[in-house]
Amino acid sequence: MADPARHATHNAEEVEAAFAAALPDSVAEILDGELHVQPRPRFRCARAASRLGVELGGFDLGDLGGRGGWIILDEPELHLGSGPDKVVPDLAGWRRERMPEFPDVAATDLAPDWVCEIVSPSTQIIDRGVKRRIYAREAVGNLWLVSPDDQILEVFRLEAGRWVLLDTFEGNAVVRAEPFDAVALRLGALWER
Repeated sequence: MADPARHATHNAEEVEAAFAAALPDSVAEILDGELHVQPRPRFRCARAASRLGVELGGFDLGDLGGRGGWIILDEPELHLGSGPDKVVPDLAGWRRERMPEFPDVAATDLAPDWVCEIVSPSTQIIDRGVKRRIYAREAVGNLWLVSPDDQILEVFRLEAGRWVLLDTFEGNAVVRAEPFDAVALRLGALWER
């Protein structure tokens, strides 16, 4: 799905080289032309992402009585914009009508319709700052920020290029959150150990 001709690389050669050389036990991203390398997520954050994927699995599997229609992936590599920014959200989803064929690629330049970032103390500045601006620039329709430490889900919708906070849910609430509001999401499942 990634089209190298569409996005000629404008990142500095040394940034691209450092990105390519990042250790496999880290998450490397190029955001606004700068390399950001974070350690792999803590188990608590990885578990929240995994459990959220399970909770939303019916949308990907299409077993919701016609209310599926999504492709949901853990940690896809996205090449977005002219740099390109190389972004790795914790979870991302594409409506099947926008991605009718599942590509067999390592990265895509097709912006998702929904992204979820699992926010931790070490990632929150990037997740709430530059990554959120990149997702808005690329017209990602919905953004979720999940904080396992605080047991909070923040749900945003992009309207006229700006993020609008639709709701904040916390604790063990059972919620319906856009764009997956067709089913009740058990927030407590994200925090359980």
